[in-house]
Amino acid sequence: MSQATKLKESTAVSNTVMVNGLTVNECLFEFIESEALVGTGISSSHFWQGFAYLIEDLSGENAKLLAKRDALQAKIDQWHQDNFAEKFSFENYKKFLLEINYLLPSVKDFSITTDHVDSELATIAGPQLVVPIMNARFALNAVNARWGSLYDALYGSDAINEDEGAKKTASYNPTRGQRVINYAKAYLNHILPLNQGKHEEVLGYHLNEQQLVVSLPNGKQSTLVNNDAFIGFTGSINQPSSLAFKHNGLHLELVFDRDSVIGKTDPSGLSDVLLESALTTIMDCEDSVAAVDGEDKVIAYRNWLGLMNGTLSCDMNKNGQQFTRCMNDDRHYQTLSGNTKTLKGRSLMFVRNVGHLMTNNAIIDANGNEVPEGIMDAMITSLIALHDIQGNGKYRNSQEASIYIVKPKMHGPDEVAFANTLFSRVEGILNLPKNTIKMGIMDEERRTSINLKNCIFAAKERVVFINTGFLDRTGDEIHTSMMAGPMARKADIKNTPWISAYEDNNVDVGLQCGFSQKAQIGKGMWPIPEQMANMLATKIGHVNAGANTAWVPSPTAATLHALHYHQVNVFDLQEQLKLRQRANIDDILTIPLASDPTWSETEITAELDNNIQGILGYVVRWIDQGVGCSKVPDINNVGLMEDRATLRISSQHIANWLQHKVCTKAQVKASLVKMAKVVDQQNQHDKNYQAMSINLEHNIAFQAASALIFQGVQQPNGYTEPLLHQFRLAKKSA
Repeated sequence: MSQATKLKESTAVSNTVMVNGLTVNECLFEFIESEALVGTGISSSHFWQGFAYLIEDLSGENAKLLAKRDALQAKIDQWHQDNFAEKFSFENYKKFLLEINYLLPSVKDFSITTDHVDSELATIAGPQLVVPIMNARFALNAVNARWGSLYDALYGSDAINEDEGAKKTASYNPTRGQRVINYAKAYLNHILPLNQGKHEEVLGYHLNEQQLVVSLPNGKQSTLVNNDAFIGFTGSINQPSSLAFKHNGLHLELVFDRDSVIGKTDPSGLSDVLLESALTTIMDCEDSVAAVDGEDKVIAYRNWLGLMNGTLSCDMNKNGQQFTRCMNDDRHYQTLSGNTKTLKGRSLMFVRNVGHLMTNNAIIDANGNEVPEGIMDAMITSLIALHDIQGNGKYRNSQEASIYIVKPKMHGPDEVAFANTLFSRVEGILNLPKNTIKMGIMDEERRTSINLKNCIFAAKERVVFINTGFLDRTGDEIHTSMMAGPMARKADIKNTPWISAYEDNNVDVGLQCGFSQKAQIGKGMWPIPEQMANMLATKIGHVNAGANTAWVPSPTAATLHALHYHQVNVFDLQEQLKLRQRANIDDILTIPLASDPTWSETEITAELDNNIQGILGYVVRWIDQGVGCSKVPDINNVGLMEDRATLRISSQHIANWLQHKVCTKAQVKASLVKMAKVVDQQNQHDKNYQAMSINLEHNIAFQAASALIFQGVQQPNGYTEPLLHQFRLAKKSA
């Protein structure tokens, strides 16, 4: 019996456990003792002793970094109040930011030295999913989205239009199906061109001992332009079940089944095209979840453990059929030389920890304070990842024995350096080699954007990812410059100079620091899951910008976005982009103020209604149901992916307009009342939904939404987490 267990038996009070001076939620303690530690070789006493000392040693530094944020914000607020409107001088503003060390002199040129990086992050470019780890079904769907059916993605989305008899129907629609087949085969002509003929003409795909041969009409035969693209097959060499290929580093598979509804009508028996899709997935413990206490954290940690040891499963019911979804096996092919080629069947997984701001009552330290949640996440998610590092499970996540943690919402290089120290300390406690834990840096706060090179330098031996987060970055932009004046309307902010400069700068700095073919340079989310045709038309821009990954909201979107990485060889493009003129820091510092904030009352009301409808639609699910990310219908009933980052923008935008008297408190309250009824109507078919408008005065979700607006100026860096946690805990208690 461990020392910790003995302590539990003697001191457990009110569902908590005392261990090494920490008061730990009993549910969390039991999970660590009975599940997370088992099989790692780390003893209970060693873990808790190291964890307690880590908390004691680093909590104070964590608090100092947060105090620095507040101090800088106070100075910026005061400067804007003293230099308002016509008194504003950009030259003086920039000088002021340098004087207070908000803007720092750039470090000398360097290249990152991160080693033991899996190929999915370093040498292959492709889509990235981000999913709430508390939802086992979503997590499994994401990790299994390494491979996706192009036929299904096209058939089930608006990527194929529904005119002239091509509607999506309950049963297979041959007219729509043929459009899907035509689209896919036209794409095969691009990525697997034939020396003669087109894939639409192929009567059969055959193998001999040397190569793939296709049969064409009139007895003609052809081969691939690039024979090396073919890598293997399943089935027999005389009648293959599938053929596997490689293009731009990504794999694809042609599937043959003459008994299927599609294959029996295809001259070659081709029944599907599978694409390697979501190369990587971020299992999110942060913005897309609502984890406010020990019980919530255990759900997240237990799912992460299931992913690390390969045991996570979920009972499903689809079209009346019951089944259990598990993690996909690897894919095995036979080569023409008789060898076996194995490809991973699952997405490479990051885990996104929370940032430095929040604490959680799951653990109380020796001084009676809630423990910084970022420290807790780093320790426990890394402990769980030991199961993968040590090969305890059915599958391997990292072939390089690395742990991948995305660290969000860091402000400047000091905070990145703190995360680097935290990870080093965790490695020491868990007996891991130095820099086993790799860091993904979210470039989503203004002080990080303008000091990005310095931030990367602070973690140059372990950084493996930088990613722009437009939504949080916009929220921080508004809050940082809250006192500078009224912001442009929300839609117009997207067209202001700082955004394009910020996006370009992320790529420029990443390339300058040696990221190409060593680490990921990422771009943000496509927010409209139902608009795949629009995504196909526009998200190619993320690839053309030089990013070797970008976020997508679903497995379907991952498969369709994968097409973009076949269109563009990102690593060749990055070599060209290294030569361009770099983004201007002055553009990034340009504040998106309204050029003429004399809007009509109708325009102001429309802006308030749009913002408040989104706020209420998201917050009511967060508070009442604990849903941290979901597709929320906007004011026009278009489903948009919403999380805390979108909430941060909307609440801060209204707070800014209130601050500068663009609107009144009465107008905001009137919009809240009106939009509560709209949101109730939009959710009337959700059996778990609790209507707000019945009793607004006492509705906790409505109170939370109101507080986010009316207390927005006072919230630390405009973050929504403190108030959301407060009201969610109140709801759970009620």
